[in-house]
Amino acid sequence: MPWSAPLFERSASAPPVPPGLPLVIALTGFTDAGGAVSGLISYVREVLDPIPLAVFSNDVLLDYRARRPIISFEADHLTDFQPPRLELSLAHDALGQPFLVLAGYEPDFAWDAFTDAVLQLAHVYSVSTVTWVHAIPMPVPHTRPIGTTVSGTRTDLTEAHSVWKPHTQVPATVGHLLEYRFAESGAAVAGFVLLIPHYLGDTDYPAATLAALDSLTVATGLVFAGDDLREQNRDYLSRVEEQVSGNDELSRMLQGLEERYDAYMAGSTLATPMIHTGDLPSADELAAELERFLASRPSAEDDKA
Repeated sequence: MPWSAPLFERSASAPPVPPGLPLVIALTGFTDAGGAVSGLISYVREVLDPIPLAVFSNDVLLDYRARRPIISFEADHLTDFQPPRLELSLAHDALGQPFLVLAGYEPDFAWDAFTDAVLQLAHVYSVSTVTWVHAIPMPVPHTRPIGTTVSGTRTDLTEAHSVWKPHTQVPATVGHLLEYRFAESGAAVAGFVLLIPHYLGDTDYPAATLAALDSLTVATGLVFAGDDLREQNRDYLSRVEEQVSGNDELSRMLQGLEERYDAYMAGSTLATPMIHTGDLPSADELAAELERFLASRPSAEDDKA
């Protein structure tokens, strides 16, 4: 008989969970521009000290060859094996308000089974709302707000904060599938896509994590202390400004992005970005940039080669 592992295990020491809590989902995967989601996961785990309720099985969901675990080598022996983690946990915000958080890697396998399991857990805990965040690189300036595209069933959030409403097709993440299934079930679900300056997309951009936290606050009423992140962002932006001010080409690029951004927001949307004040390029320009970005990524077949 073939061996199989359970999809997840419930924590035997899990505390009682009151019904009706918001569920926050943060899964790293296909894109994570500016390290927004990885920064959010680090914030939750390092600052909020969440208590695991259900731990998902790496042996079922993870492709170890694609995402190698980290192990430390000390002179003549191995220490501190660090496998990836995917957990549903109970956490508390800066005011002590409880919420549920599903955080970790995006599963490589068993998406349907994983999605069914998450929906079942959400039903068991009678979650009130579901909110997830991810980030993509876009031709927008860092001197303006981080805008969002908001999807889901919460039209109030879409109308208030979706600064770009595209009509397009994109490669799905398991977050998209979760949103789709939650919407089918009639849940109050919202997905926030953070639009991160493309030239900062491959860096750890603290403002991206701040925008992710701001998105969660808007959707759930949870409050997060981000003083350390804001300090990191000030230092980060000062280094960016040094590079831009010393390069005429970068300065011209930034000025062009600012002009298009401002023109878009002035005439095309009434939505409010998450942080700062400012605008976006035209929808056609953004769609073209998104298509260019996706076309430049290797296909699944290339990844397996």
